[in-house]
Amino acid sequence: MLIGVLIYRKGNCMGHKKKNSDTRDLHQQAYDRYKGMLHFGDSRSADKKYDREHGTDIVSRKIYSEATYRTYWKHTKYFLGWLKAYHPEVKKLDKAKKYVSEWLQSRVDKKLSAWTVQTEEAALGKLFGINRADPDRFQPPQRRKEDITRSRGPKARDRNFNEKKNAELVNFCKGCGFRRNVLERLRGSDLYDRAKVEETLGKARAEGNETMVKACTDALMIFPDKNYFILHYEDKGGKTRISPIVGPHTDKIIERMRNTRPGKLVWEYVNSCCDVHSYRSDYATWLYKEYARPIEELKFENKIKCADGKYRSEIYVCRGEDKGKKLDRRAIGIISIALGHNREDTAISNYVRNL
Repeated sequence: MLIGVLIYRKGNCMGHKKKNSDTRDLHQQAYDRYKGMLHFGDSRSADKKYDREHGTDIVSRKIYSEATYRTYWKHTKYFLGWLKAYHPEVKKLDKAKKYVSEWLQSRVDKKLSAWTVQTEEAALGKLFGINRADPDRFQPPQRRKEDITRSRGPKARDRNFNEKKNAELVNFCKGCGFRRNVLERLRGSDLYDRAKVEETLGKARAEGNETMVKACTDALMIFPDKNYFILHYEDKGGKTRISPIVGPHTDKIIERMRNTRPGKLVWEYVNSCCDVHSYRSDYATWLYKEYARPIEELKFENKIKCADGKYRSEIYVCRGEDKGKKLDRRAIGIISIALGHNREDTAISNYVRNL
């Protein structure tokens, strides 16, 4: 009887090729790395706080918001396209890290805004795990109020949008401080009175929904004189807030919300030429004038607790083009919460005008 003997060669088997290399391109490598960072379920403030308390390296390895992920991935693809054109020899993602500063500098040289470059620097810092304290980390240009061009002054596209013919939409935006993404999916059920906020707060506490607990608590405590609010659900960065309706058109805004049939959008169509973002400044400025105390009644030595937990003077001194102007820091904090920002200076540098 013949006995067949199978002979195996070291490291290989008949009919199978040796797999000893990663065949994924840079695009797929970056995509897979980002996917490994997604922790949308940990987006609650309590989860983020826990991560920060247990090491900044944990936070640096996580992406908590779907919107953040989409933004980072978009700008990362720009970087990968640049790599393919200028450094085609790079096949491994880790090898691409050394070209980050070169690419970011090219973006600065193209006169992109400081906001864009900072976003791209943050995206690649996340992708490659570059520590913010790293002395070799690229330092993007500083953002300055005088450099803001978006939603400032007349633009060519404004000619395609008649504010007088769209007065109801314009006044609606000015009274609520929307971002476009919330406005375009707004429903009548997003109108809240104080009773509904209190009811929602009770349910949120029972369910352990800390995001909604904070949104309701802010609305009730910070705006005790307001009776009607708008739910801004999963706004920029995945944040949710309940902000007051303000201004002379409050009644008409409430009426439109109440008259919207269940399941229907409040605004079925929002003209793409409508500069929704610019009306946030009108909203912020109205709020400041409503809540600001006379500056002569304030004192530099009086301290108030800010959003970051630190105590600072109740008088805020502006920088940049408004250098030296004094404002009520408490009112600025109120605006920041209404707009969905954590930092007070964002409200001043981007929104409040003509004070």
